[in-house]
Amino acid sequence: MTESMTMNRVIHAAVRRDLDRLSTALGAMPDGDRARAQALDRAYGNLREELTHHHEGEDTHIWPMLATAGVDRELLTAMENEHHTMAESLAETATAMSAVAASGSAVDAAAARASVLRTREVVEQHLRHEETELEPRLVPLHDSPEWKAVEKKLRSNPPAVTGRFFAWLTDGMSDDHRAFLKATVPTPVVTVFSRVFGRRYHREVAPVWKAQAG
Repeated sequence: MTESMTMNRVIHAAVRRDLDRLSTALGAMPDGDRARAQALDRAYGNLREELTHHHEGEDTHIWPMLATAGVDRELLTAMENEHHTMAESLAETATAMSAVAASGSAVDAAAARASVLRTREVVEQHLRHEETELEPRLVPLHDSPEWKAVEKKLRSNPPAVTGRFFAWLTDGMSDDHRAFLKATVPTPVVTVFSRVFGRRYHREVAPVWKAQAG
């Protein structure tokens, strides 16, 4: 575990993980396997929802707090613009995933994979920008009352949203990230939310990746 580990980086790792395994799965999908295509479309929909929720929290709560703390407005505007660019790319990939889910064809799978790879480039550019330029300005504020207030707002989600988040985050999580999460959030809390309120993820999404691993 590195000193620079943050929950933000753990979330980013989950996003990268899903884009990578989605690209791999589309590349290996047999022609005509609509059931597999529909499962991958479902998994992509979950990733898009999680990433959108993450960015909405940043736009609504974190960026305004950082602006008040004196962080360069130009940097925060760049973050917002990158979020818009990512949303457009995610929407393009959603269209490509819907097409392959409808046809199950290898041609559409290849097109969807190409779209996923383009989206991954867009997402990766933002994640690296945020990790290298914005996090160093945010981390020193982690013990401040202002950040504590933001954390409280970020955590005030319905149980189903929190449960899906923990179920998704921990699905295939690396050992060092799991250790960080354990040190940050009590394990019983993660377990209860994931298993009880994240049941839909375990039922509809997790098997998609288990099938790939198998």
